[in-house]
Amino acid sequence: MPTIFTKIINGEIPCFKVAEDENFLAFLDINPNAKGHTLCIPKKEVNKILDLDEETYVQLMLFSRKVGKALEKTVDCKRVGMSVIGLEVPHVHVHLIPLNEMKEATFQHKVKLSNEELAELAEAIGAKVE
Repeated sequence: MPTIFTKIINGEIPCFKVAEDENFLAFLDINPNAKGHTLCIPKKEVNKILDLDEETYVQLMLFSRKVGKALEKTVDCKRVGMSVIGLEVPHVHVHLIPLNEMKEATFQHKVKLSNEELAELAEAIGAKVE
C-alpha cells in the first residue's frame, strides 16, 4: 500500500512544494515544528534511510543541502537543523527545521500557519533553491 508521501509524489494528495527533481521532492510539513519546516524525500518508496542504496543516500543529502541553504536564506533562524526519524511515515524523509530554540527540534512544539502562509513560504523558499 503506498505511503502518504507516495500519494503526494503521484499528485493524489496536494502539498506545498518547495523543490523537485527527477528523484526527489521537498515540501513544507503541514504540522511544522517551526515556520519553514520542510521535508525532503526520495521519490522511490523506501522505509528506512539506511536501506537506501549508497548513491540515492548521497543524492538525498545533496538535495536536502540545497533546500536547506534556500531555507536559511528565506526564514530568519540561527541554523537549519536536520533530522531523520521516520517513525510516523514508512518512507524515508529528511526534516529540515529552522531553529532558534531547542524546543523547535523536539517534535513536541508545533506552530500553525494558514494555507496562504504555507503557499507563500513554499514559493519563497523554492525561488532560492539553486
